[in-house]
Amino acid sequence: MLNANPLELLHETICKLHFRGTGFYPFFAKYYTAKLSKIKILNDPVHGFIRIPRDIIFKLMEDPYFQRLRRIKQLGLTDMVYPGALHTRFHHALGALYLMGLALENLKMKGVDITDEEAEAAQIAILLHDIGHGPFSHTLEDVLSEGVHHEDITLMFMERLNIKYEGRLQLAIEIFKGAYPKKFLYQLVSSQLDVDRLDYLNRDSFYTGVHEGVIGSDRIIMMMNVVNNELVIEEKGIYSIEKFLLARRFMYWQVYQHKTVIAAEEMLIKILERAKTLASEGKKLFATPALEYFLYHKINKHAYQSDSKVLDNFALLDDNDVMASIKAWTVNEDTVLSLLCRKLINRDLLRIEIHDQPISKDRIDSLSKQAASLYGIPENMAHHFVFSNKVENSAYSAESVQINIMMKDGSMHDIAEASDQYDLGSLSKKVKKYFICYPKQIQQ
Repeated sequence: MLNANPLELLHETICKLHFRGTGFYPFFAKYYTAKLSKIKILNDPVHGFIRIPRDIIFKLMEDPYFQRLRRIKQLGLTDMVYPGALHTRFHHALGALYLMGLALENLKMKGVDITDEEAEAAQIAILLHDIGHGPFSHTLEDVLSEGVHHEDITLMFMERLNIKYEGRLQLAIEIFKGAYPKKFLYQLVSSQLDVDRLDYLNRDSFYTGVHEGVIGSDRIIMMMNVVNNELVIEEKGIYSIEKFLLARRFMYWQVYQHKTVIAAEEMLIKILERAKTLASEGKKLFATPALEYFLYHKINKHAYQSDSKVLDNFALLDDNDVMASIKAWTVNEDTVLSLLCRKLINRDLLRIEIHDQPISKDRIDSLSKQAASLYGIPENMAHHFVFSNKVENSAYSAESVQINIMMKDGSMHDIAEASDQYDLGSLSKKVKKYFICYPKQIQQ
């Protein structure tokens, strides 16, 4: 022991203390005593110490494509309601990587055949699963690029990185696309009970301070198993899954679709839509180079496929580009754009009402006339300040890949059927809500 590397000894001690009592201790106590050429440890406020398990993972983390995630907030404009919600996609990706490592080792200990190459690929897939997100995560997804999902862009980035790293990501790409025969590896990356959700629920709960969203991710992972190449949960974990589904429903309406968050993000969308309209009319707008490219070009899936410059510019685009431009637009000569920008920057948000039924056209027309008079703008421009839409969600979809519970007798039951504590079937029903936004100065 006297000849051991002091850093290795320190790292072994830290990891043993961190995993003691978790059920993963026997594996990690053995694993971390191995001679390691490089030790990379990050201290995460949610999971504690996270070791970067492979050199290729560290290289990918250091890549500019991944580093961009430091500049994209996980929850868009949710910090306007929960001031602590300033964590980034970078944080989340590392947390998901950590949980993927736990899940893979748990399955290995239960005799599931997972090769070292497959484990590496699954970890790469989850590390990069959000690399295609644009500014403010989901908020501007359909505004900057028409009909292009962030997963499409993620795949484009992964294919580029695969070339850069001489085919090292090929298996990860197959897993990410769901094309690999071992379906459970894809389910760990993307399903109704993936490590992505296990991380973001706890992480978003931590940073917003909304404790109802906290779930027992360690226990859920310990209860995972594989049957016929599909991920299942052992019967002992049924209550943890019930809590997971209920927490997800709660977080959706209390955080992700909080009505004030909806108002702020809809205003952000209106700002970018107005800026793109002005750009299409030939008006010169201040914008960072990356954002300027998306304002003055029509970007769709074909554009990404036919011109490599589109992805090059997207790789430079983050929250900072949008907010810097919005700050400059607060004094733009266009009344609609400047007013919307000042309101968002100063958190002078539109009033929002939530209803169970669609908003009547008569009410929208009446509010639009009042808004036009209030701001001195043509009535056909009032839709930037008065608008209606809907939001919907179901915490669990039995029509998608189910969460199967493996009973003690070996039989499989969907969680909605297996639960004896809650009517989880109701969670599979889509809840639809309608909202209308309009200026607070209008009296109702």
